[in-house]
Formats: sequence, structure tokens, C-alpha cells
Amino acid sequence: MPRDFLKGARDFYDVIVIGSGLAGLTSANILARQGYSVLLLEHHYQLGGMATWFKRSRGHIFDISLHGFPYGMIKSCRKYWSQDIADSIVQLKGIRFENPQFSLRTTFNREDFTRLLIEHFGISGETVQQFFDTARGMNFYDEQTRSTRQLFEQFFPGRDDVVRMLMEPITYANGSTLEDPAITYGIVFSNFMQKGVYTFQGGTDSLVTRMKHELLKNGVDLRIRCLVERIEVSPDRRVQAVHVNGRRIGCRAVVSNASIRSTILELAGEQHFDRQFVDSARGVRLNNSSCQVYMALRPGEGFDPGCGDLLFHSEHRGFDIDAMLSRDVSSRTFSFYYPETRPGSDRWLIVSSTNARYEDWASLSEEDYEQAKRDLIESTLDCLQQYVPNVRQVLDHVEAATPKTFQRYTRHPAGASFGTKFEGLQVSRDLPQQVHGLYHAGSVGIIMSGWLGAVNYGVIVSNDVDKLLGGPQHPVVSG
Repeated sequence: MPRDFLKGARDFYDVIVIGSGLAGLTSANILARQGYSVLLLEHHYQLGGMATWFKRSRGHIFDISLHGFPYGMIKSCRKYWSQDIADSIVQLKGIRFENPQFSLRTTFNREDFTRLLIEHFGISGETVQQFFDTARGMNFYDEQTRSTRQLFEQFFPGRDDVVRMLMEPITYANGSTLEDPAITYGIVFSNFMQKGVYTFQGGTDSLVTRMKHELLKNGVDLRIRCLVERIEVSPDRRVQAVHVNGRRIGCRAVVSNASIRSTILELAGEQHFDRQFVDSARGVRLNNSSCQVYMALRPGEGFDPGCGDLLFHSEHRGFDIDAMLSRDVSSRTFSFYYPETRPGSDRWLIVSSTNARYEDWASLSEEDYEQAKRDLIESTLDCLQQYVPNVRQVLDHVEAATPKTFQRYTRHPAGASFGTKFEGLQVSRDLPQQVHGLYHAGSVGIIMSGWLGAVNYGVIVSNDVDKLLGGPQHPVVSG
């Protein structure tokens, strides 16, 4: 008899959270702290969404993608999760750029960027100051007509090399292009460039395990392998229940951590929304996806610490978004994981990440798809040999993930790694005005991309839910 993953679940909760990405986890944790009864439903067997991991034989553990986030993550984790989680966030200090235009290292903070722009690129100190102040002053309420390309032309006209240094990491971080609104760049860059790039020491598995402990302590009912079929909405546009694994569970509010488009068009159903709103939802553009190559060295083998922590490598002559997305890879980011990344481990790991288009992989036959993955692995190892000369001889495990992989495991439409473009924010924020008690939390270009953006949006949405409900209907006791 198949296992009942909803065994013991109640028939009614104050709030049901759909999806366990960091936005969903954070919303659930905050609302449970406030005394609400919270059910969190995750279709996968692990929590975390894009912030998760997988294990392979011989003890290898891989984060599924590169994770680097700004200093603000420490404050957010301390306030909305725990001091223990905040204390495990550490700075990445060895960041490298290697491309035909320049070779340099940076600590990726404002002081070092300023030094590089003045000393290496010959930009005046006044111009650098004005650029940083402009980026820092941007927020999501600003006008969106100016593009990122126009922002760079204002401060660094004709300087493709400067644009590359300032833009390439952000493109890897959230899929930004030069044609996107300047504020989407400015918000992300100003957060990163203030105090550097950080990661979670111990790996994503340790982070999510600690978050799970917090959630359970605060009374969240966590359920894995629970695929939501639909959100039940009354004729007068009020959330009634969630249908999951063949069961109906009632609630006062739903926080969807699924894609904003999937939430509206599939889970709730477009018949419950104004036509103009549905058209806006259909018009929301997805960000790009990515490919990863996961490499593990044999126990006892390592690589030169001079490789750094993050390496932005490109063979392309200039900064080119299309080239970065191409299946014919010319640009990669390597993340080097040392044993201290996972205290107590002797494992040396390397993950290569490239931006990618879903359609370039989805259109392949099964045979061509498998061959393309093999080609990706081989070209990655060819590139990596420049930095780890004997990598093939010391390799213990290697495999690749593509946009199809991410779509399969995360259910993100088109395997989107960074949610939606900026216009998704307004649709997300307007959702509860269309259906009473229905909210969305996820990556929609708000505040920041990646981990910090997801956590902070989870905070915002949980506050919105609290205001609507006005207090718990069925208080729960924290453990």
C-alpha cells in the first residue's frame, strides 16, 4: 500500500504554504512563530527548492547550484531564523576574473571595486563614486524606463571591459541583461558590492537541516512528496482550501512559493481573476535557466588554494549575453569547495555553472540530449585543466544538470533558475487584491535576487498575511 504522506494532517490550517523554497520556508517560519497553524507542502522529497543538495556514492554532497549572497543575509537569518544559522555565514574572499580583456582578483566589496576601477581600468574616482551612489540609491519604486545599458553608457561610455567586470557576476546571479531596467541591476549590485560575497559554511544540506529544525520547533506541519493539485477558490474569490494528494484541506490563506504564472494559471485557475490581470500574468517573462557540472575529487586529493573561491572564466572576446546563454559554452563560473566549506569533511569539490536557455535543451532528442550533456562535461574539464592541471586523473565523480533537470526537480517553468523578470513583482503583489487570502512569495526581481531576495520577500508576504488574518484562529504551541 502506498505511503500516506498526509497521515495525521489536520483538515484545516490558518495558512497553507505551497513549496519549500527559501521564500516559502521563511513565510512559514514567521507565521508559525506568530502562533498561526501552518501546513507546508513540498512535492519533492527534500526541502529547499533551488537551495537544496544531493548525495552521491562515496560520501559526495553537492549543492545543486552556486550560492553567493550579500552581507544582508546575515541580518535576515539572525532576525527571521536563528543566531546559529547567521553565525554559519562566511565571506568568500578569493574571487577571480579570467578573460581575454583582463585577469584580476577581488574581494568583491566597494573598497576593492573602487581600487580596481581607478588603478586597473583608469576610471576617475569621482565617476566611480557617482556610479556607486547612483546604484545604491535605486529601489523598486523607481521608474523603470532606463535600461542597464543606458546606466553604463552614462558612467562608462565605450568601456566594454568595465561593463564586463561590473555586469558578468550579476548576470550569473540573477540572469540580468543590459536591456533590463537599470534598477534591477542597481539593487542587486549595490547589495553585493558593499561588503562582499558570502556563503553558508557547512553546505546547503546543513542550512536546510537547521531551518527544518526551526520550523518543527515553531510548530510547522512539514509534508514532503505532496503535490498540490489545485487551490480551491469560492465564487466570491476567497481562498477555501488546497487539494493535495487526493485530499481537501481547508485554510484561511495560501502562500504559494510556486511560480507566479503557475499559481494563477494552473493552481488557482484563471477563471477566478480579472481578464486584464490574467493577461498581465501571461506577459510575465521568465528568467533564464542554467547548466551545472558537478565534480568531486578522490578522497585525499585536492587542488591549489590559489584557485580561489569563485572564478569567472570566459574565452569570449567581450561581454556578450547571448554567448553566455549559448549551448556552445564560452563562459563559466567555477565554484571551488574546500574541506573547510563542510567542516569535518576531507572533500574537495568543484561546481561549474553556465547560464542557459531551456529551449536549447528541451528540443533535443533523448540521444542528442545525453550526448550534449557528455559534451558539456568534457568541455568543462578541458577548461578546468587550466586551473587544476591533473583534474581528470584525480576525479572521483562527475555529472551534469541542465534546464530540463531543474524543471523536473523544482517544477519551475522552463527550469527557470532566477524566477521571473521584474514585471513579475507587480503581479505578485496584486494577487491578494484579486483573490482574498491568496499570496505569492518567490523570486520576482524584488529587492535582491537569489537567497536574500527570497528570504526578504518571504518576510514581506508573511507580514501581509498576518495583517489580513488578524491573529491565529487555532493557536499552536511551540515545541
